[in-house]
Amino acid sequence: MTTKADFTEEEWTRLKRAPFVAGMGVSLADPGGPIEAFHETAATLRTALPATDGTGRGELVDALSADLKTDAAAHHNPISGFKPTSGGTAGVEILDELKAASQIVKDKGTPDDAATFDQWLLDVAQAAADAAKEGGFFGFHAVRVSEGEQKMLASLREALGRS
Repeated sequence: MTTKADFTEEEWTRLKRAPFVAGMGVSLADPGGPIEAFHETAATLRTALPATDGTGRGELVDALSADLKTDAAAHHNPISGFKPTSGGTAGVEILDELKAASQIVKDKGTPDDAATFDQWLLDVAQAAADAAKEGGFFGFHAVRVSEGEQKMLASLREALGRS
């Protein structure tokens, strides 16, 4: 069983930040307006926080989610310490950050912990992608997940070795 005690404070912070970085990656893959950004951010937060239906996502992810809930109640910035550069390299930096977080769990956790952590990141990214329709005119001809978001999701799956 992998617990918070198995990680340094810096590693734990990086793991807690990872789902928000995943959501950010989807948002930056096809930036929309403020309404789309709000929906994507809300979906990221809902999916990252503890499950409310009584189901667990594994002890490690549940512990990370519980810490995130505490941080959210205290109004702590969930992506503190990570700021991708503007321009074309932001997506690469996001994927590198997520690969590094995943590797921390692979190095210090069990194989089950690594699998559930990676799936958590993918679930958060997918929820952000599904949160708002993209493109179109007043909703006509809009798509649920844009081509840019689909590419980011595929890149994330590949980065986590889940393609």
